[in-house]
Amino acid sequence: MSEPTGAAEHGIRFPRMTIQFCTQCKWMLRAAYFAQELLSTFSTSLGEVSLQPSTGGAFIVTIHHQPDQAQQTVSTVLWDRKAEGGFPETKELKRRVRDVIEPGRHLGHVDGHDRPASSEHAAARKDDAAPAAGDALADKPCRDCN
Repeated sequence: MSEPTGAAEHGIRFPRMTIQFCTQCKWMLRAAYFAQELLSTFSTSLGEVSLQPSTGGAFIVTIHHQPDQAQQTVSTVLWDRKAEGGFPETKELKRRVRDVIEPGRHLGHVDGHDRPASSEHAAARKDDAAPAAGDALADKPCRDCN
């Protein structure tokens, strides 16, 4: 993978994932779990997964990558708890990462037996983005942060 000048000097490898999480909401274990799942699935296809402590009820997963070996780094928010209305399902987050770094890759049981075509995949993604039943508290503001 090509790295822009300066990034290699600082040991930054791409694609780079950041998981920004609210420490006041005590979401560090959730962030660490997602990091472990992404590293287990994508292994060396990811250059780095970083946990970034934050406040304000943040839980934002961002991928920083260089499309087509470009020198310019692109940052794409894959999941924002506030915008999406809750936390991601692990399989949905893996799909979104895959769609950026290895679009042709099959994720096994995450994709099911028949992987939908890209337009169908995007429509299915909207349906999957609904908050899970366990995310009932995700819609409520964090008492510690507000």
